[in-house]
Amino acid sequence: VDFAADITEYYADHVDAILADTPLTIEGDGTAVVRKAPLGVLLGVMPWNFPYYQVARFAAPNVLLGNTILLKHAPQCPESAAAIETMYRDAGFPEGVYVNVYLTNEQAADVIADPRVQGVSVTGSERAGAAVAEVAGRNLKKVALELGGSDPFILLSTDDLDAVVEQAVEARLDNVGQSCNAAKRFIVVDEYYDAFVEKFAAGMSAAVVGDPFAEDTVLGPLSSLAAAERLDEQVQHAVAQGAEVVVGGTRDGAFYPGTVLTGVTEEMDLYRQELFGPVGVVYRASDEDDAVRIANGTPFGLGSYVFTTDAAQAERVADRIEAGMVYINLVLADEAGLPFGGVKRSGTGRELGLLGADEFVNKKLIRTGA
Repeated sequence: VDFAADITEYYADHVDAILADTPLTIEGDGTAVVRKAPLGVLLGVMPWNFPYYQVARFAAPNVLLGNTILLKHAPQCPESAAAIETMYRDAGFPEGVYVNVYLTNEQAADVIADPRVQGVSVTGSERAGAAVAEVAGRNLKKVALELGGSDPFILLSTDDLDAVVEQAVEARLDNVGQSCNAAKRFIVVDEYYDAFVEKFAAGMSAAVVGDPFAEDTVLGPLSSLAAAERLDEQVQHAVAQGAEVVVGGTRDGAFYPGTVLTGVTEEMDLYRQELFGPVGVVYRASDEDDAVRIANGTPFGLGSYVFTTDAAQAERVADRIEAGMVYINLVLADEAGLPFGGVKRSGTGRELGLLGADEFVNKKLIRTGA
């Protein structure tokens, strides 16, 4: 909720920069500018895992631009969905600027096809993104997709391994591991591998599982029993294919403990899958090139994390990683002013920052004679 407020304030504070004309240099006499104009009605399809933040980063810049919003939230979030619509009304926006709609997937497809709807933004799974993009493409509608991720956490060098491990645990367990841009694959060079696995396993196993309202709880239940069962099936299938469970790996209803796997190879299904829960996979890399190869060996390309004491190496690796975001020597550093989005099967387009206000606009050229 706090982050959602920060995002809303960010766009209010930057309204002049967002809406300002962009002057162009021309060869002839007169002037030329690009002016942003709204497209019209947009449909947002949002997920359950951050029910206020996800909506804010789509709705806030588009309302500012003059677009109007139809918002289909996840079926698990009926009350927060209604609360956001109430917030817009309480703030004094005209009726119809932001409308919450409880839709089935089939009804959402009909909305996308409606000629009054000019674009659709989806945050969710690959399956949901592909289904929406298919309908949007068939109807020639602008689409933005923020989908899954299997973000690499690369350790190349450090002078404080304990601090790096602490950040690794935080990056994996945030929101019970149910975050698209959480670190999920931990790629460690030989020099630190054994010590990292030992310390990382200790940190993951120390995360208290239990009542999410209790002060010391780190891991509450996953979003549903089905989600926990899916995660467990992935882990057990990896073990059957030869992976090793260092710690954890035992489901208790919808609860799943901090779990560490090693021995996952390119031949295994898990090598290319996303783990949406508190499970981290550690890979051994021989050197920088090998670490980059492993990092890029996935169909996803959302975020990434690089830890090194060598500034030149950090820049070099950042350039080589196939991802929409690279964080160097820090985690959990999202901000309202920083663009968010990925490449490959992690989606298209950007949210947040000034780029987030540049997706659903008519960038209109206005050329005036002398």
